[in-house]
This record gives sequence, structure tokens and C-alpha cells, in this order.
Amino acid sequence: MRLVPLIIAVLVPLAVAAQDRATVPEDVTQNHILPRFEELSDRSAELSEVAQQDCSSDSENLRAAFHSAFDAWISASHLRFGPSEVDDRAFALAFWPDTKGFTPKALAGMISAQDSAVTDAVAFAETSIAGRGFFALELMLYDPEFSRRGDAAYHCDLIRAIASDIHRNAAAIAADWADYAVNLNQPGTGSVYRSEDETLQELYKALVTGLEFTADTRLGRPMGSFDRPRPNRAEARRSLRSLRHVELSLVALRDLAARLAADHPQIAASLDDAFARSIARAQALDDPALAGVSEPQGRLRIEALQQSINDIRGLAAAQLGPTLGISAGFNSLDGD
Repeated sequence: MRLVPLIIAVLVPLAVAAQDRATVPEDVTQNHILPRFEELSDRSAELSEVAQQDCSSDSENLRAAFHSAFDAWISASHLRFGPSEVDDRAFALAFWPDTKGFTPKALAGMISAQDSAVTDAVAFAETSIAGRGFFALELMLYDPEFSRRGDAAYHCDLIRAIASDIHRNAAAIAADWADYAVNLNQPGTGSVYRSEDETLQELYKALVTGLEFTADTRLGRPMGSFDRPRPNRAEARRSLRSLRHVELSLVALRDLAARLAADHPQIAASLDDAFARSIARAQALDDPALAGVSEPQGRLRIEALQQSINDIRGLAAAQLGPTLGISAGFNSLDGD
């Protein structure tokens, strides 16, 4: 399914150089953050319900519910602060990249031991994060080594436990965000953020780290090096979602960028054009698992996509950051 590019409305120009930033955090929370986590909670509830009804690995309904919920997570996955950080919820939803192969090890261990935690939600929440979330469920549904491994009844219980755990985490994030939003909207005494500058830095950080993760990790990991491409490192390759994650992330980040640049039409237009080019490149790839990294022509096209995302990062740093009062020395990895 192709994603429809976001259309940015023409906004009223401002005569001042610095952005009137007071309304930005509330707009982002009400129209970007909260709807995404509500959608994730709703879609994961459907996933859990379908798993209770049909836990077969090859169930079309279960796989469709998996894709729908996973879409919702990827569209919110750049918002890794606040409630997403509590109890490592984001990692419990999506433990990737898994550089040491902990997810297959965790699942194999549970299946081999017939771990009874699958029948107790509280106990399952205490098991290894690597054996929970969307990537664990992907293995159970799409990897023959796990989709047919072990006792059928236990296999079913494990799928149901993972799906239910995904929904509990998603619902908890959504519920907590309903209360946490006030921290962004009303910084100062009693808030997590001491000032409007800190709230804007948090939101800007979500944008640039989202772009970095997509360019450097979602694309960079399978690209490896020219002499040693690593297609098996592509995100969610078994379910053919690798490229889709790039598209979904770009669409979500495009919306966030538009809201952060709302009072600067020229900057908003520049960023929107850059996002449009990246999304168009992604959609033209027709390489769902990014297997093309192993072939010269395919690699060239993926490199062009990666560069187009890095171009967005450059625009954000040069144009958007200064309007939000964020210095050129800002480091998205440490928040400086």
C-alpha cells in the first residue's frame, strides 16, 4: 500500500525573524502526539483481540492486525520520551536493532522451557524485553524456525501473550500521555520542563533523532559497506516491512516538522519539499526488504534515499533549529 504524502497548507507569513513559539507545543501534543498513541492503543487492542480468536501463524486476520498495529507504532516511534521511556516501554514494544540476536534466543528459551509466564500477564511483563513486542511477534508469525517450533498449544499461548503485552504497553503510554501533555504545554514550576526552550528542544530532538535513526539505522545497517552489504540486518525484513518503516517514519516526521515550522511558511515549504522528495524516492524503490543493498544499482538508489534524508537533517539544523531558539551546537544524541 502506498502512503499519501502530507499536504502542507499555505500559512500566513510572519514579519519577525524569531518564531512566536507559544502555541507550538500544544499543537504538537494535541494534533501530533496524542492521536498517534491513541491510534497505537486502538490498533494494538485489535491485535490482541484477533490473537485471542485466531493464533495461527499463517492467519491472514492475525497478520493483518499485526501490520496495522506495527504501522501505528512506527508512526509514533520517534516520540521516545516521557511515557514511552517509563518501564522501558518503547523497548518492550520494539527491541531493535538487536545486534546480539537476543530476540530469537529469548523466544527459543521460552519455547524450550515451556515458560508458564505466557499465561500470566504480570509474569510475562517481567520476562526479557527481547522476547516481547513487535519483533518477537514477527518471528513467531513469519520465521519458519519459530512459526512451527514447539508444542502447538504453547506456541498459541506465546503469540497471545506477546500480542496482549503489546496492547498493555501501548494503552499505558496513551493513558499516561493524556496527563503528561501538560508538561509540554505548561513548562515551569511543577513541570518536567523548566522553560519553553526545553519543551521545544525536546520536540526538535524527536524530529532530528527520528531522521537520524531512519537514515543511519533503518537504511545504514542493511547497507553495511560497499564490499560487505548486510541485507539480513534490515528492520522487519521477514514481514517485508523494511522500506515501509522508512516511508511511515518520513510521513510522521513530515507532519512534526510542519508543526514546528508553522509560523515560518518559507521554512515549512522548504522542509515539505525535501520530505516529498525523500518519500517519492522511497515509494519508487519497490524493494520492501531493502534486499537491493546487495546489488550496485539497488544500492545506488538506497544511497540516494539516505542522502535525501540527510538533506532534510541539514535543512532542519540550518533553518528550523534557529527559529526555535536551538543553537547550531545542539547534539540530538545527548540533548546539549
